[in-house]
Amino acid sequence: MDISHLGFNLLYLKKFLYFTVTLLTIMNPVAAAAITVSILGPEAEPKEVSRIALKASLAVLIASLLTLFAGDFIFKLFGINLPSLKVIGGLILILLALDMLRGRVSETQHTKEETEEAMEKEDISIVPLAIPILFGPGTLTTLVILKSRNSDPISLMLLIGAVLTSTLITYLILRNSYLLVEVLGITGVKIATRLMGLVVGAIGAEFLIDGVKKLWLS
Repeated sequence: MDISHLGFNLLYLKKFLYFTVTLLTIMNPVAAAAITVSILGPEAEPKEVSRIALKASLAVLIASLLTLFAGDFIFKLFGINLPSLKVIGGLILILLALDMLRGRVSETQHTKEETEEAMEKEDISIVPLAIPILFGPGTLTTLVILKSRNSDPISLMLLIGAVLTSTLITYLILRNSYLLVEVLGITGVKIATRLMGLVVGAIGAEFLIDGVKKLWLS
């Protein structure tokens, strides 16, 4: 076996796992599942939950792919350079992480007013579940930054694969929201959210420091 070829494959496998874990921790589908249960209430039928999970996941997938292929163009159109985006993206992720570490959903993803409005909606799959709970400012900026760092064709394909994988996992978690909340309980959901918060905070700090360095040297 060619050792160099094996090392090459492991490098890209590591990159794919990094992309996937990053997206999943920022989307935080476990917390989204808990929100889904709280909005729908105990009377929700399994078919309705599955339908909402599918629509929300497809909306996240479409928004993510649009961001990958058009996000950097939109930011350039408004004159926003990459280092500035890294700084604001890092700050958003750090704020998100701080709320996650406290075991609560960040207002950068979902506010109390949006929750109250969602209670009156017949369909919560697109708003607020897909946007902004799963696909919010943190997910958007992260995708743009990850693409800017990994612009070669193989890395871009891995990033697209990570988007597909993370949205599939999100769908499975949302589809089984009631089972997940029943198994984990409120305490389990909060523990999972806090663990994800550590990862999100580390990613945010990395983005912020890198952005500040590049702005300082430019």
